[in-house]
Amino acid sequence: MEVVDKVRTEVLDHFGVDTAGVDSASVTFLGLEPIEILRIPGDDLVHYVTLGGSRHPMGDPSDLLADPVRGPRAELVLALRTGTGTSTGLAKTLGVLVATPVVEGVVLQADALLDLGEPVWQDAPFTAVLLGASDIPEVLLPEPAEPVRYLTVIPVTATEAAWVRLRGAQALRDAWAEAGIDVHDPARGAASL
Repeated sequence: MEVVDKVRTEVLDHFGVDTAGVDSASVTFLGLEPIEILRIPGDDLVHYVTLGGSRHPMGDPSDLLADPVRGPRAELVLALRTGTGTSTGLAKTLGVLVATPVVEGVVLQADALLDLGEPVWQDAPFTAVLLGASDIPEVLLPEPAEPVRYLTVIPVTATEAAWVRLRGAQALRDAWAEAGIDVHDPARGAASL
């Protein structure tokens, strides 16, 4: 079974849905294989999950030859409150983010701050994202390949991104918790820092 097919099967099992209950969009970039974005609706949250970032392991861009098997693999998941209707451009953004290992040589990992320089979706106040650990289980692959890890994507404002650069990711998460900010609410304000 191809990596992407295995990842699709396991993520749909995790959410207890099948392909009939899921919308998808495909994003392509010149020279890269297509990346699919699944939209998985739930009672309180809509999950946007990438498929395709884990097709190849992430590696050090300075290596002369990329290892086709060994190295970390990741997919991204973004959760937004249902009924918000603010997702225009979101599939493209998630495709760009999950393609950064191939395009820019970035290894996606928890606490990474990725600055987009433009809104995460149309008219959003968020121009960067903070990655974090996900509760979606890793997808095990045959040895010696590393498992596919899911990373959460939390949109952040320019002020919050500056806070992460200055104080670290955990300090921002603590500020959100202290202020009672729902990071899944696309209409939320920035944390008062």
